[in-house]
Amino acid sequence: MRILVTNDDGINAPGLWALVRELQDTFKVTVVAPDREQSGVSTSVTLHQPVRAQEISSPIPGIKAYAVQGTPADSVILAVKYLTKDKIDAVISGINEGPNLGNDIYISGTVGAALQGFFYHLPAIAISITAFADFHFAAAAKIAKLLLNKIKDNTLPKKILLNVNLPNLPLPEIESLEVTRLGERIYSDIVEEGHDGKRGYYWIRRGKSQWDRNQGTDILAIEHNQISITPLFNNPSSSIYNQLTTLAPTLFQELNNLDKTS
Repeated sequence: MRILVTNDDGINAPGLWALVRELQDTFKVTVVAPDREQSGVSTSVTLHQPVRAQEISSPIPGIKAYAVQGTPADSVILAVKYLTKDKIDAVISGINEGPNLGNDIYISGTVGAALQGFFYHLPAIAISITAFADFHFAAAAKIAKLLLNKIKDNTLPKKILLNVNLPNLPLPEIESLEVTRLGERIYSDIVEEGHDGKRGYYWIRRGKSQWDRNQGTDILAIEHNQISITPLFNNPSSSIYNQLTTLAPTLFQELNNLDKTS
């Protein structure tokens, strides 16, 4: 199975390479990612200027890697349509540094990259750690491998788009794995006015927001130290939700077994 790994944190992000290290022994992995951080660009595609891509020296031997002067979506398009000689079988975006919960997914470059893969009828996964420092990537990398294996053996359908978030904890401290729906966030953006000596400007900053903490949401799962898996573009009564809900205890057990053998 040929896997495209991408992200929105940039080609040098440690979460991306933690994911590649976990996947490399099981799958044929190619990395195509932005050459710099591209958080918050959603599904933006560069249409009005050229996009440049350069093969780089991979920190992991045997892995082809390209840095794209463009967005996460650009990276997926170039990978699928031009840079990879073999057909891509699945796209995984991450491991993102920071959460992608609730309606934040609509501006997320991490989810935007996975969505671009889904547009090309590829199974796609966005995966994030809900913290901004001192990351525990191991559990996220392992659950990514398990989900890809479930897609490979047809336990999960090929037509699937998953948004996965993990608490920033060592695996033994994670309580369970839950299949969730998107919560909602009430935004409190702040606009600061300034002047650089030549002209005025505005700086948009994220203020403290209120979150929907209702039962079954991705936000509540993370607050309870649970892994959240949200199938996107599916309602909670869909067959994919039902499949994942049935599979969730087995996945969590397999994840713990992987941890014991690693």
